[in-house]
Amino acid sequence: MFKRILVATDGSVHARKGLEKAVKMVEPYKSEVHIDLVYCVDVKDNSQILRYSDNREADALSKRMVAESMDYLHHEGISSSSFYLRGEPARMVLLYLKEHDYDCLVVGSRGRNDLQTLVLGSVSHKLAKHAKIPVLIAR
Repeated sequence: MFKRILVATDGSVHARKGLEKAVKMVEPYKSEVHIDLVYCVDVKDNSQILRYSDNREADALSKRMVAESMDYLHHEGISSSSFYLRGEPARMVLLYLKEHDYDCLVVGSRGRNDLQTLVLGSVSHKLAKHAKIPVLIAR
């Protein structure tokens, strides 16, 4: 039974599926579980900043997305907390995992095709390959 779960999110639909799978997975014993939700801001990826007017708007959006996920966990009756990391997502989550005690890591899958994954890499693939705990990749 997983009691301490880390759910990595970027606010995407795929990440939301990961969160929903984590909740479904612990349903029978959710009163005994704590889920930490981590949102990692990729400082090299400016796609959110380009989509919005500035860093503040992108930060506000990420905080709203995390707040919605926290509300969902609260509504489901699951103890939870959230925090932010800055840096390359896979690397930062792996570093965080080394310093903290979790039973499982849950991430969403972006659904890239084989060529895109080969060329661009995948956060979920890197996490699954290098994490020292079980990793659930939700599709």
